[in-house]
This record gives sequence, structure tokens and C-alpha cells, in this order.
Amino acid sequence: MKIQSEDFRAREAEAVDLDQWPTRVKPLTRTKNEYRAALADHVKRLSEQQAKLYADDRYAVLFVFQAMDAAGKDGCIKHVMSGVNPQGCQVYSFKHPSATELQHDFLWRTTVDLPERGRIGIFNRSYYEEVLVVRVHPEILTGEGLSPAAGSGKALWKGRYRSIVEFENHLHRNDTRVVKFFLHLSKEEQRKRFLERIDDPAKNWKFSAFDMAERNYWAEYQKAYEKCIAATSTEESPWYIVPADDKDDARLIVSQVILDTLEKLKLRYPKTDAKRHAELLKIREQLVQDAE
Repeated sequence: MKIQSEDFRAREAEAVDLDQWPTRVKPLTRTKNEYRAALADHVKRLSEQQAKLYADDRYAVLFVFQAMDAAGKDGCIKHVMSGVNPQGCQVYSFKHPSATELQHDFLWRTTVDLPERGRIGIFNRSYYEEVLVVRVHPEILTGEGLSPAAGSGKALWKGRYRSIVEFENHLHRNDTRVVKFFLHLSKEEQRKRFLERIDDPAKNWKFSAFDMAERNYWAEYQKAYEKCIAATSTEESPWYIVPADDKDDARLIVSQVILDTLEKLKLRYPKTDAKRHAELLKIREQLVQDAE
């Protein structure tokens, strides 16, 4: 099994038509055991890279996850990051902004949660909500001190796209690498997963009437994602459109992209210079003597 990350990358300055991007690919593994082995291999290698990232202390990495409801963001994050040291990984989920957050610019509330050098940050939803949910529901702009009418023109969204790209370019220049995932789910698969959440008492808590209400805006959300991805996928901070109808394949693709991202950084453990080596030998000698 060889996954080519570039197959799922949205190219810079190219229009995006989600109807042309698959929500399902030919199965990457033949059996459940083969899938588990492949994911375990990815998780092991990812854990090794994360340890180097922490020790190297040169870069921070931010992975952004966006998707329609029931696309599997939570499960993907849980399974792919299962082998990472919790001390080296920070996960943030962004819900409705607070009154304080609404008094700031739209990038403020997520900026304070950016990862430190040596750490992996994961945003489960993000500042991209401001050009997705808000674009579909411009009435939200009222809470931000803007008129809903502002959402009917192109200037507002063009300005926000520009702010996002400049923000991510700033992060890249300062050694924070940003990679974005859109888990691309079909409307039919979402229907099936909603039914599963209703029929399985253990999953009832995952479903609400609000989820169904948002499903009615499916076409509007698809258009918002197309515009957003086309405007903000760059060479430095790319979007990956991940087929999400099959959860196993989605997790393998995401984990491969994460691995490729970390491996490109050529992470390394700090080298021990002669002075430090001599110091360690002296300490070692003392420890050996303590055992005698």
C-alpha cells in the first residue's frame, strides 16, 4: 500500500469543484487486519517523528480539520494521533464564539491556542468557520458588529481570505507549518451516519436537530468550501481534500499526509558537542562509582 499525498492536495490558485473530487477511493487495504497493521505502522512512525519534533525544538506544526457533520473528524484525530505523547500534542475544538471573542478580530480566538515550538497543534474546526458557517449564515455577522448585508458581497470574504493567507504565511515564516484537511463526505453517507446515530442509543448524544437543520444547507456549504479552499490553499499551507465516506481510508490518508509533513522538516535530535560529551562521561563515572 502506497498513498500519494499529492493526489489529495488542492493546488494553489486553482478553482475547486467538489463534485470532481471523490468521496471514496479504491480500498487502500483488503482486510480489517491489514488496515489495523497499516495504521499501527503510521502511528508508530508518527510517534517517532513527534519525539524528534519535540527534541529538535525548531518547528511547530498545526493541523486543521474541517468537514460537514458526521464526516469523522473526532475519530480521525483520535485514531491517527493515538500514539503521540500527550505532552507534545494540543487539541482544540472551537464552538460558538464567546462575547469576549466577538469583540476581537475573527482570527484572535484561535491565535492564542497556536502550538509552541516542538509541539503539534490540532484545530478541530478553526478560524475557517468564519468563511464557512458565517458565509452560509451571514446573520452571525451581527454579533461581530457587522451588518448581515455585508455577507452578500464579495469584498468581505475576499478580505477574510486574504487575512487568512497572510496569517498563515506569517506563521510559516516563523517556523509554524500549517496543513489543512477537508474530510470530503457525500450527502448520502452523511444520511446513513445520521440514521446510525439515531438507531444506536450509544450514539444518540452525537445527533441533534441542529445537525439536521444544517444538512438543509448542504449545497451552500459545498459552495463555501469550494471558494474557501481555492482561495487559501497555498504551497506553504496546503489543503488536502480527503475522501471520507470510508473512515479507514480517510485515517490512512490523513496519517500519511502528517507523516510526509513531518519528514520534510528533516527533524533531528540535538547533537552532543565535545564539551557536553565530556560532562556526560564525568557524570557516568560518578554513577558507576555509586553502585560500588
